[in-house]
Amino acid sequence: MCQERDYVNRTERFSSKNFLQSITVSSLMSAQKNNAVRAVNDAEEADISAKAETSPAKPAEAAPPQQPQTIAAPKQKKRSKLLPVIAVALLAGAGWYGYNWWVDGRFMVSTDDAYIEGDIAVIAPKVSGYVAKVNVVENQEVKAGDPLVTLDDGDYRIALDQAEAQIRTEQLSLKRIDAQIVGGEASLEQAVAQKGALDAALRGAEITQKRASELQAKDVGTVAASDNAQVALDQAKANAVAGDAAISSAKANVELLRAQREEAESTIRSLQLSRDKAARDLSFTVLKAPYDGVIGNLAVQNGDLVSVGKRLASLVPMNELYIDANFKETQLARVVPGSKVRVHVDAFDDATIEGTVQSISPGSGSVFSMLPPENATGNFTKVIQRVPVRIVFSKEDLARHNLRAGLSVVVDVDTRTAPETTKTAQVNPEAK
Repeated sequence: MCQERDYVNRTERFSSKNFLQSITVSSLMSAQKNNAVRAVNDAEEADISAKAETSPAKPAEAAPPQQPQTIAAPKQKKRSKLLPVIAVALLAGAGWYGYNWWVDGRFMVSTDDAYIEGDIAVIAPKVSGYVAKVNVVENQEVKAGDPLVTLDDGDYRIALDQAEAQIRTEQLSLKRIDAQIVGGEASLEQAVAQKGALDAALRGAEITQKRASELQAKDVGTVAASDNAQVALDQAKANAVAGDAAISSAKANVELLRAQREEAESTIRSLQLSRDKAARDLSFTVLKAPYDGVIGNLAVQNGDLVSVGKRLASLVPMNELYIDANFKETQLARVVPGSKVRVHVDAFDDATIEGTVQSISPGSGSVFSMLPPENATGNFTKVIQRVPVRIVFSKEDLARHNLRAGLSVVVDVDTRTAPETTKTAQVNPEAK
């Protein structure tokens, strides 16, 4: 009897212990772990029952009734109140994006492969020499015609003075030749006059000789008179020939002087060109700004020896900046000159500038590259080409915004603003 009572007590203590353990585990674990704990408790109770059946059959006192075990229910997780808010925000954002795309976005052709460019002038000398003065500093604004760099002009002034002196010498020679021409023309006139006198003398000698011959034939004149008349006639003829030669000589002298005058004039023109070149070289000793802009990349200082073509500085035309945007070939059908463009500059978060499509390149960028592609040989991989599109700003926008060459931009071409003639041509391509 005592052994049975001890066995029952041990069984009750074991059950109480398991009951406490199950209560503790259920308060800490989730619903799944509570199920696992209950399975373990059931297995232990089955084991105890098996041991009781194998014990010797003895009458046992009735065990006091046990209280039913209560297992704590698992706590349910509270639903997050943020999920509905997030869902509503996502739906609102998607709705706004769809509305914006339908109203505005579907009419835009965009690319971020775009940069601000400018026709930057390289300031380089046309003549060599030492730098006498640098008249500007880095990032200085200049106007067209402002002196930028001044070279030593001593040698070029000497060359100019020498050319002018040679011109004056030739001009004096030209005056001397002109005087000689006047004298030659006077000699020619004198020779012509002498020729007239000689011709008259010849005619008189011919008359005298004829008369003497007639008198001699009538036996009235003497032979001596006839001979003298013949000699006079021959002399008159010789004098006439000499007069013709004098005239020819005077004419040749005048022609020679005139040729010398033309040669002198040609020499003067050549010297004048040399003088103009010397004056031009002298003017090149002062490097001036070709247009309004800002000096950048200044690389010269006083005393430097510069050669022809050496880069001294760069001049950026701030009022002539433009954009070169590289659009995909699949986008070009909707990009036409005259369309308005929204320009978003990466350097200015809130700045949106309006531009206009000026022109479209006649070829893609790869066509004008140093090594154009040759797809006829080797393996071929199709790559979407990009075509440069020139976008310009108005003078007011350039003056209002602090744009710089080389800045990255994002451009949106509004296809709704294309010129009406272009739209008609696109809608009716067969109208041509």
